[in-house]
Amino acid sequence: MIVDTHAQLWTKEVIQSLPAEMTKSYSKIFGDEFGATIETMIASMNAAGVDKAVVVGVDAETTFSYRVSNYAIHRAVEESKGRLIGFAGVDPHKGRVALKELEKAVDELKLKGLKLMPHLHMPHPNDAKMYPIYELAQELNIPILFHTGTQFHAGTKIKFCKPIDIDDVAIDFPDLKLIIAHFGYPWYEEALAVVRRNENVYFNIAGWSPRYIPEIVVKQMNTILSDKVLFETDFPLMNHSRVVEELKQLNLKEKNL
Repeated sequence: MIVDTHAQLWTKEVIQSLPAEMTKSYSKIFGDEFGATIETMIASMNAAGVDKAVVVGVDAETTFSYRVSNYAIHRAVEESKGRLIGFAGVDPHKGRVALKELEKAVDELKLKGLKLMPHLHMPHPNDAKMYPIYELAQELNIPILFHTGTQFHAGTKIKFCKPIDIDDVAIDFPDLKLIIAHFGYPWYEEALAVVRRNENVYFNIAGWSPRYIPEIVVKQMNTILSDKVLFETDFPLMNHSRVVEELKQLNLKEKNL
């Protein structure tokens, strides 16, 4: 089974709810038609032989009025008839409300993980303010996917997205599975070091054309970190067929494809 473990829910409904400056910055980088319907996503998956895909919620309502609600994620999962898997989003500035939302997302909406966006939330991942969320995620036995590295959200700062911060979280929560998205670019050597030294930390290649992944990352994908790298596209930013075909061209060992 092939699972795309990181895709975006950018339906028309979601795009219309985004702050204007965010939409403008996305359009500048990815073109005016950067969204996709669920049907388009499933078609992209089918063309590449991808069985399932994770779609992620985002809640940065307090800081940027940016939200892809957990209910929208739940509806997408239901509409996909088993092809999509939902990850929740919560806003750490909401305190106990955020904890209740995460609990509800898992227990009632049946979402399977949590997506956090440090540059939108603006505590660093190792800030004590984040720790109640990690404690609950560990209790609920769900993984956390962190955006790391650069990004294109207008008005945000990438200093909050350094993968070294995940090392503290991994050590303080050894039973919590953590995923470093986008292999932490441009801090990819830092990300690889954090993944290698912590059994509970993984990384993904989301949002990248495989042919442009740095050589050291490819080498470790094929050797010492072959069991720690996750297939992800960041669809619709990258379509499934392109990522799958370019991965094949990297001459990875068969067990790592």
